[in-house]
Amino acid sequence: MRTRAALATALVLTAVTPWTVSGVAQAAAPATAAAAADSFTAQWTTQTVAPGVEVRTGVLRHADAAPTWTVTVQAAAVNRLTGAASWAPVGDRSWAEATTQQLRDAGFAPQLEEVVWPDYADTPRGAMGWRLRVGSYPTQAAATSAGKALTAAGFRTAVDWTGYDAEQPADRESVHVAVVDPHRFQGTVEGTHHGNVAQRETTSSVAAGLGSLIGVNAGFFITSDADGVQGTSAGVAAYDGELQSMAAGSRAALILENGGRNARIADLTTTVTARAGAAAFQVQGINRVPGKVRNCGRPGVTPTEQPRQDLTCRVGDDLVKFTPQFGAALPSGSGTQVVLDAADRVVSVGARGGTVPAGGSVLQGIGAAADWLSSHAELGKKIKLKDVVRDTHGRKVELGPGDSIVSAAPTLVEDGQIHIDAAAEGTLDPLDLSFGYAWSNARQPRTMAGIDREGRLILATVDGRQPGVSEGFTLAEAAHFMRSLGAVQALNLDGGGSSAMAVDGRLVNITSDATGERPVGDTLQVLPARRG
Repeated sequence: MRTRAALATALVLTAVTPWTVSGVAQAAAPATAAAAADSFTAQWTTQTVAPGVEVRTGVLRHADAAPTWTVTVQAAAVNRLTGAASWAPVGDRSWAEATTQQLRDAGFAPQLEEVVWPDYADTPRGAMGWRLRVGSYPTQAAATSAGKALTAAGFRTAVDWTGYDAEQPADRESVHVAVVDPHRFQGTVEGTHHGNVAQRETTSSVAAGLGSLIGVNAGFFITSDADGVQGTSAGVAAYDGELQSMAAGSRAALILENGGRNARIADLTTTVTARAGAAAFQVQGINRVPGKVRNCGRPGVTPTEQPRQDLTCRVGDDLVKFTPQFGAALPSGSGTQVVLDAADRVVSVGARGGTVPAGGSVLQGIGAAADWLSSHAELGKKIKLKDVVRDTHGRKVELGPGDSIVSAAPTLVEDGQIHIDAAAEGTLDPLDLSFGYAWSNARQPRTMAGIDREGRLILATVDGRQPGVSEGFTLAEAAHFMRSLGAVQALNLDGGGSSAMAVDGRLVNITSDATGERPVGDTLQVLPARRG
């Protein structure tokens, strides 16, 4: 099909015909005349996996796109939170003008480009900054060679593929979209960590092991020992009705109730209170290393109590709960540990370490939390724990068997409208362009979840970081794409090398890590009805 289409009219879901192609376009290109009028070809295949479950695979090719390799000159910056020296791909006007002259004096021919803010809900409008580039090259090797000359002349550089820029259409985007209709599908949709919240496993292996129809990666998780226990969630997570990780501030979450028959998206917060008699203390983490809070967003942490993507904040007074699903060795170090049985009675009080007993739980405290445990934990007495999950309207999210929560950031679509609160959810900082620029504003592999007006769950992946194969989406493009599919609510799930979709237990997309499909934390699985 050869066509021309306006911005964000890609693929439309309707109540009568779930997969109506009304003109397949780059669903979220920036609001420029060139992008809106870009011509493209689209090829689609459709697969019915089960009654009420369909997968559509598309490759969007933009004939007018002409991406190349180039060298970007970076601007010196300072991390706003830590004060550390950093670099940004764009700078202010005075930097751009001064550096342009320096490049010309050094014998180079720079290209100055204005970069504008995408349509985020909570960032400025107009110019974000100015980008300086030198040259246009057919290969990465040629651009790398040119970059060495710029580096030798004293400039900080990065080799970039212009197909990742929001300012021009991508030449190719490979997309997989699954739609689950709860009115027709007889199975369940569940968030799962596959039995152990302290492990990493590929999406396709989890799907194969569970006999899943569709599987996609889900929430953010710990990827480095320096930031905590690998595989544990870095945001609110619940599986089969049990809270297994606390929120990192108020961030987007997909709530699946009654085995996924009722799905909604909301920004969630969590509070957990430990009570020994009349004394109480706030738990600030579940299944994480005391003192380390990935993605921040908790009271008392430094350098910020606000959500901050991929930043590990620190806290000196910290009480953490460990559940039976924490299948790794417990963190050791200074502080106090209390082991509870299935009835929340204190079994032991002592040093941190060991494992969570079957059916029991563990509390670890450092700083003031350790003092509280030492003062109030008595053998044979109870320490009661109460979990509360609320949305931004203050309403409680009551969890029961079969209910799941997976979370990431940011919100993409709200009440049927594009609403990307990227700054509030900590994926970029309008005051520090060295943070989150590429994560949010450049094309990346992404996984997205949405819900349409009929209550259907939409799970989508776009491949990226593959020049000439698939560039991916910016956050703005992801939002427009999900809205074009009919989503009235949508959020961005974990992406990058984590983005994966499995159909009948087999990986169907091309993941971006050179080592192959990435082992992740939790996943979303569409499971057939259980027999018997």
